[in-house]
Amino acid sequence: MKLSKSFVVALAATVVAFGASAQSEPGLTDKTIKIGMFGPLSGNSMAYGFDVINAAKMYYDKVNKEGGINGRKIELVVEDDRCNANDLLAAVKKLTEQDKVFLLNGGSCSGPVVGAREYVERVQVPLVMLNASGDGALYPPSKYIYGAFSISQRAVGGSMVQFAVEHLKAKKIGYINHDDAYGGWNLEAAEFQAKKVGADLQVQSINPNITDVTAPMLKIRAANPDVLVITTYARPVSLLVKKAQELGWNKPIVIAVNGTADLKQLVENVGNKDAFKSVYLQEVMLDVPGGAKLQWVYDMYKDYYPELAAKPGYPQTYMPYGIPSAMAVVNALKAAGPQLTREKFLDAMSKTKFDSKVMAGPIELTPTDHAGQKSAIYLKFDGENKTTVPGSYRSAWVYQPK
Repeated sequence: MKLSKSFVVALAATVVAFGASAQSEPGLTDKTIKIGMFGPLSGNSMAYGFDVINAAKMYYDKVNKEGGINGRKIELVVEDDRCNANDLLAAVKKLTEQDKVFLLNGGSCSGPVVGAREYVERVQVPLVMLNASGDGALYPPSKYIYGAFSISQRAVGGSMVQFAVEHLKAKKIGYINHDDAYGGWNLEAAEFQAKKVGADLQVQSINPNITDVTAPMLKIRAANPDVLVITTYARPVSLLVKKAQELGWNKPIVIAVNGTADLKQLVENVGNKDAFKSVYLQEVMLDVPGGAKLQWVYDMYKDYYPELAAKPGYPQTYMPYGIPSAMAVVNALKAAGPQLTREKFLDAMSKTKFDSKVMAGPIELTPTDHAGQKSAIYLKFDGENKTTVPGSYRSAWVYQPK
């Protein structure tokens, strides 16, 4: 069949236009999509990000081996942010301005990620957080930022109150949080949830660097709550659990996922297993780390990193957290179609919903809420063994524009 000259010219123009469109988008060619990743790969906080990035990398590699996304393969550029605000911003700027990535998929520490919000919005680069909650970057919702694929701080607080009331039958809840923005985020949703379920919240807000928790614990004991909920970092958790035991506290204690990165160290710091007679741990994954429901992730890790997996302490606790954000990126890239642009990617992200088979609840993103997961499970912990409590517990808090 002979094609008309006008048709051939029109077809050529379309091909050229498509190629020009791909070239005009940073980090995008007709064969590759460049993604910038960052997290703590070294330093005291590497447990929050090193293996999380490894998990995301192996998922992206799996996608590439299966043919890529709409004819394109994923190309990764990785930077170490050391969980430090200045280093993270430097990494984001390098990946955006020097490496010219199409999108960012990074951030394991909430504070530093929040500090990058202004830059991300100014340069209009999509940022999909790795495993940071980053409420300050997620609320009010930014067109360019998505995250909390593990859980947001607001969802942490809301879920814990729901668990205390629903499973532990608490009517009065002692609640200890930090006196900073981080603590304010989880308290906001905890208060919302408490009002919704008719619970009385007794709050003590402490400095993250506190060394003597006697005063707040005495105030909690005086309030006589049915349950003590602790949403602090790991170090204050050990001080609080130890002091509770010294003061004769014999009621349930529920510890947020923020403070449970190293349970062996927690028990050693407390120094008395009797303190864990009625302790519950929040967990945002579908199962305990290494549990049967997550076995597929650990099997994949062993296949991709056999030498690393053979070392003591690996994979690290938060390793599976890297999967859901990478899944969200891949799903949105596929949904955006072959004529990919940042605008199309961001639009697809705002309509993303899937079961990661990693986290406790579904990943659901909407135009008005860019935090991925709202649910958690809970584990009974006796200082050595963990037993899963049936069911998951969801935070009811939703963002309301002021």
